[in-house]
Amino acid sequence: MGAPAWGPPVAPTAMGLAASPAAATPTNTTAPRPGDTCTAADLGTRHPYIKTTEVSPTITHFKGWYVTEGTTGNQTISTSTQTTISVSVGLNGNVQGSFAVETLGTVGASLGLNVQVNYSSTSSVSNSVTWNFNQPGYYGVYKGTKKVTGTYGSLNCNRAQQSDGSWALKWIEGPGSGSFTTYTTLEEGAVRCQDNVPAGSIMAKAQDLLDCGSAAAQAEHPAGAVAPTAKQNRDHLVQRPALTSGTSAEQPKATGRSARAALNCEPGAYKIAVPGKPLSWGAPLLAADGVRLRPSTIFSAHLDNWRLCNVTEHNGVIEASLWNWGNGGCATIAAQNAATEQAVLQTAPCTEDDLQRFYIYRDVPGSSKIGVQNKYTGSMMGHDRYADGEFIRQYSSGRQDGTGTYTLIGV
Repeated sequence: MGAPAWGPPVAPTAMGLAASPAAATPTNTTAPRPGDTCTAADLGTRHPYIKTTEVSPTITHFKGWYVTEGTTGNQTISTSTQTTISVSVGLNGNVQGSFAVETLGTVGASLGLNVQVNYSSTSSVSNSVTWNFNQPGYYGVYKGTKKVTGTYGSLNCNRAQQSDGSWALKWIEGPGSGSFTTYTTLEEGAVRCQDNVPAGSIMAKAQDLLDCGSAAAQAEHPAGAVAPTAKQNRDHLVQRPALTSGTSAEQPKATGRSARAALNCEPGAYKIAVPGKPLSWGAPLLAADGVRLRPSTIFSAHLDNWRLCNVTEHNGVIEASLWNWGNGGCATIAAQNAATEQAVLQTAPCTEDDLQRFYIYRDVPGSSKIGVQNKYTGSMMGHDRYADGEFIRQYSSGRQDGTGTYTLIGV
C-alpha cells in the first residue's frame, strides 16, 4: 500500500505537508452546503445536508360516522389507527445522537415546517376525537399529519485543492448517507362528502378516504359508527416502527471477523495530540479500559505512538487502521456500543472490521491538524474536556467547540 500524502514522519515536530497554509474563511456552520468554506476547528465535526424531501398528507386515525337529526352536537368518537408514522433516521428507529437530531431539524428548517426531531410514533397518540356536529350527514372523523420523508448526506471538513493550485478547507460530501421519516403536528377534524376542502390538504385526504361514491357512503344509516368501506380497508396500513438494532443505512457493514488481521503499516509512528498542548491519545494497558488523553513521557512505553495501517485514500480523505505500538491493538469502538453517543474509544486485537477503520480529514498543507471519524458508526472522535485521563469518545456530529481537532505529530 502506498504511503499517504504527507510521507514518512520526521523529527518530533508537527507533520510537514510541503506547502504554506491557505487562509480559510469561517462559514455559517448552522447549515453548511457542499463547497462552503470551513475552518481547522471544523475538522472534527460533521453535519447533515438534505438531498431530497417529500411531504404527503397522511391520515393516521379514521372512523366513518353517521349523524342523524337529534344526534348533532358535541360527541367523542374513538377512531381506528389507519397509518402509523415512526420517526427515524437511517435504519435505527430510535433517533440517537446530535447528528440525527440535526438532520431532522435541518429538514424542518428547509421546508418551513415544525417536524418531530426526537423519536416518536403516531401509534402513541390518543385515538379519540371530540367534535361538534352541527348538521346531520355522513362524516369522516380523522386525525392526520404531514408525513415528511427524504434522503440526507454527510458533510465533513477537509482540504481541497483550488484551480490555481492553492489549498483551502471546504465542506465535502463525506461517507454516510441514508433516509429519514418524520411528521408534523397532528390535526383532527370531521369532513363530509359535500364539503369543499383545499386540494392536497389533510382534510382532502380524509374526504378521499371517506369514499363518497361508495354504496356505504350513500346509504341511510342509524346514528353512530359506519362499517369501513372497501377503500378504507384497502388503504388501511400500519407501519411497524423501524428496527432499533442492526447496521444503520448511513454506516458501512462491519465484517465481525475475529481472526487477527495481517496489517500493512506505514514505517513511521505518530502522536495524536491536542493542538499546542502536551496531552495526546494514550492506549490502555487493560483491554477493558479506553483510550485517554495522557502526557508523553519516557514512561509512556509507546502507548502514545500510533501507526497508520492498510492506508487508502479516496477524494483526498485518508482511510486507515490505527495500530498502537505500545499494546499491539487497533483503535476501535466496541460493537455493543456502536450506536451509543459518547461511547469510549478502545483498543482490541486487530481484525478486518469497519469498527477499526477510521477516516482522517486533513488541514491544508503546512498544517498537521486532523479530524478522525469512525468508518462504521460515522461518528467523530473527540473529548469532553482537556484533562489528564479524559476519555476519547465518539460524537455523532463531533465536538462543535473544536475539541475534536487533533494534530498528527511524527515521532
